[in-house]
Amino acid sequence: MTALATFILRRRGGTGWHWTDVLAYIWLAMGLVLMFGPVLWLVVSSFKSPGALAEFPPTFLPLGTQTAMVQGHDNPLPLYRVVQGDGTERVLAQVRRVGIMAQMIDPGNPDTVIRVPIDKRMPVREISLATTNYSEPLQQFDFVRYFQNSLFVTITATLITLVVNSMAAYALSKYEFKGRTAVLGIILATLMVPLSVIVVPLYLVVNSLNLFDTLWGVILPTVATPTGVFLLRQYMLTIPDELLDAARMDKASEWQIYWRIILPLAAPALAVLAIFSVMWRWNDFLWPLIVLSRKENYTLQVGLNAFSGELNVQWHYVLAMTVLSIIPVAVIFLFLQRYITAGIANTGLK
Repeated sequence: MTALATFILRRRGGTGWHWTDVLAYIWLAMGLVLMFGPVLWLVVSSFKSPGALAEFPPTFLPLGTQTAMVQGHDNPLPLYRVVQGDGTERVLAQVRRVGIMAQMIDPGNPDTVIRVPIDKRMPVREISLATTNYSEPLQQFDFVRYFQNSLFVTITATLITLVVNSMAAYALSKYEFKGRTAVLGIILATLMVPLSVIVVPLYLVVNSLNLFDTLWGVILPTVATPTGVFLLRQYMLTIPDELLDAARMDKASEWQIYWRIILPLAAPALAVLAIFSVMWRWNDFLWPLIVLSRKENYTLQVGLNAFSGELNVQWHYVLAMTVLSIIPVAVIFLFLQRYITAGIANTGLK
């Protein structure tokens, strides 16, 4: 812990402050806010009630109006601070609101009703966690089934992506054949084609193969990615050809060379592609929304769309379920993030 604190707090100016130290800390603080600020705001907002989410100006913490049980009333009444004519403040409980006037009582003397203009009272706020944002959707919303569907799509698509893309990269990096450069150019050119352009042909192909409204219809069209082929090819180019020649002299088959030599040596690049694939497939929304029609086949991202009605969006449920949906990706990224830097540095991917 001491070494970590020394590393974080060390300065170029030694015991004093150099101007570069100030700039470095400002830059790092801005980066910290930009990177984690939205995530922190999302998590905190997921515990806000619908009323707190609609407040303007918004508050960072999930605040709610403090309530108190008052004699003669079955339900707790909200508490407000009221500024009296002499400038002093009193904490009163609101019984009801009629137009621009509020009927309020003193919790210690509930027999006397005090009429207060609504602009003269301020709610007594306290931190209030709306845990029902999580419990109610989990009871009413088929979260487990959608989670299982997303998990199946993500894991299966990632495994197939690694196999298909590594085979293509192996061929394009280690085999000399006519048209190899042209094939690579065509694959890279598809990077510039957005999904919205090819969505109709993809839909026709999936429908003709009877894969419409199945999870395989979501998985198979997305497993061959030009980014993955390019990333793996660039990494495999760094593997010496002498290793492959030595394996061929030892009578190893091409499959054995690919499986026992190429794949283990390309593990860092495969880890990077696996992380990218998990993020792509887990967060994919448009293609599953087009292919899937039955609710029992929905992935989690499509299922979250159920909270968006024609006239109303249940933001408190959307935020809470979004927090749950990003946990698996965050955990995977937390454990494998060190491979991203090494893999991108070795493949030259920008």
